[in-house]
Amino acid sequence: MAFMIVFALFMLQANAEKRLLLNDPDVILSQLHALERKIEDMNAWKGDITAKYTDLSVKYNTLSVEYNTLSTQTNEMQAKIVKIPTQMTGGTFVRWGRKECPGNNTELIYSGFAGGSWWDHTGAAAEFVCLPPDPDLTTKYTSSGAFMYGAEYDSGDFLPRADNGDDLPCSVCRSTVGSSVLMIPGKSSCYDGWTLQYHGDLVAGHYTHKAATQYICLDEHSETLRAGYHNEDGKLFHPVKAVCGALACPPYHNDRYLSCVVCIK
Repeated sequence: MAFMIVFALFMLQANAEKRLLLNDPDVILSQLHALERKIEDMNAWKGDITAKYTDLSVKYNTLSVEYNTLSTQTNEMQAKIVKIPTQMTGGTFVRWGRKECPGNNTELIYSGFAGGSWWDHTGAAAEFVCLPPDPDLTTKYTSSGAFMYGAEYDSGDFLPRADNGDDLPCSVCRSTVGSSVLMIPGKSSCYDGWTLQYHGDLVAGHYTHKAATQYICLDEHSETLRAGYHNEDGKLFHPVKAVCGALACPPYHNDRYLSCVVCIK
């Protein structure tokens, strides 16, 4: 019983001291100062957050500008890449005996005159060439060691499309869909994967003539130059025959003429 009385007196004294502390101006002032410091800390933290947000905002805007720049550059590069396949196409070939190009995805570069070396000159150039109709000539040389002549059909075998002595036109063409050009002697059609440009007859210079020539593909529907009907020789065309022996027969046949085809891919 005495213990209970002592404990009750102790609790009454503690509550009295607690009420005294809560009503003490110094205690209240101390608590106010503590609250002020917390508010200041919160303001400082808020300012730090605001500064970090501003910094991140600036970085975001910078990255956004850089992204837009890179996006524009990427679009420009993609546009260029799209154009590359078109730019990579453009295989060129000569259509011998015609003044125009085939109509199958080709464009005419120029229409001109077939030419080359004189048939009896031993040191003459071998190639047939397609001369343009608008030459740029010069007078700065004086020697006479190389010559260019027109080309003629030199056989009655080309009748009725051309007579002996008729001059040949030619056209330089560019494919708009392929970059590889192939002339196949002995064929009148292309192999799988290749597109026909034109077919015709394999021709070259006469074997008894001194000047070397080359094999070229004369269009099956070749024509002549209107002003070129005089038989004046020059670079001459003859159809090409197969000769059995070292050449396998079959599939080739002796004295049969060879066809040709020009293909693109």
